[in-house]
Amino acid sequence: MRLFLLLPALSLLAASCSMQPTSATLSGSWTQPVPGQPGHVQGMQLLPDGRASSINMHTLLYTGWSLDGKRLTLTGKSTGNGNSSLFTTTSTIDSLSRTTLILNTDGNREAYTRTPDAPGR
Repeated sequence: MRLFLLLPALSLLAASCSMQPTSATLSGSWTQPVPGQPGHVQGMQLLPDGRASSINMHTLLYTGWSLDGKRLTLTGKSTGNGNSSLFTTTSTIDSLSRTTLILNTDGNREAYTRTPDAPGR
């Protein structure tokens, strides 16, 4: 019986921790661990003016970002394998708090942590 009383309280707590995606709430550095490289992070810096830069990703160079409701669009240049191409990626923001951003891109969910201005851009 206590569980039924606890569930609504947990739902309210989760909702109160969520933030609306805006330029102000998304601006900053967002990183995640690099797979197979303990202690290393990668990610993106989103500037309030719509510019973006990559953090520790030397072949995926972000240049800009925009927000439309809960849809985050990142643009940039991919320079992997000796080829160079422009890209645009649109993700849905599944969750946003002061410290965590969860993006869903074509069913692939990725979690990012807000970090102080990260080195390695």
